[in-house]
Amino acid sequence: MSDLKILAISGSLRADSHNTALLRAARKFNPGGLDIEIYEGLRDLPPYDMDFDTPHNRPALVQDLRDRVTRADGLLIATPEFNYSIPGTLKNAIDWISTDWTKTEGLPLLHKPIAIMGAAPTNFGSVRAQLALRQVFLWTHSDVVVKPEVIAFRSGERFDAEGNLIDDATAELIAGLLTALKEKILR
Repeated sequence: MSDLKILAISGSLRADSHNTALLRAARKFNPGGLDIEIYEGLRDLPPYDMDFDTPHNRPALVQDLRDRVTRADGLLIATPEFNYSIPGTLKNAIDWISTDWTKTEGLPLLHKPIAIMGAAPTNFGSVRAQLALRQVFLWTHSDVVVKPEVIAFRSGERFDAEGNLIDDATAELIAGLLTALKEKILR
């Protein structure tokens, strides 16, 4: 059996993002059987525009993301917390991949297994952002992993200067989250 394809998306655009570092850590602490591809096109996606959200008018970068999500067995999303919620760039991407106005393509997020994690420098980490993201995925009828929760609070203490995860508890939670995602996909 070949590895399951996981598309990993960081909601942060920052070069030294702890959320992108969490995705790299997921590759390192992969329990096996998962091929984790980190998506790097979030910054280039245009703002969502329903006038262009049809198979014939959709921007090529958006169609590429939709195709990647469709081909993936599951998604892994790492989100920072901005103003008690998810960053606009992440919500924009979800808006582009959650629709099928023509009723001809299918819905890429429908029943898609998704694991969520996040890092933030505050004492509560990305708790509120993860709750907001879970609420969005209720609408899309996605199949979200419930536990374990990976909330890397005070994230500056969990990574070294090169962006490597140095916190054993967080590494263990990431491995558990990936195992839960794999089990959800295989059901």
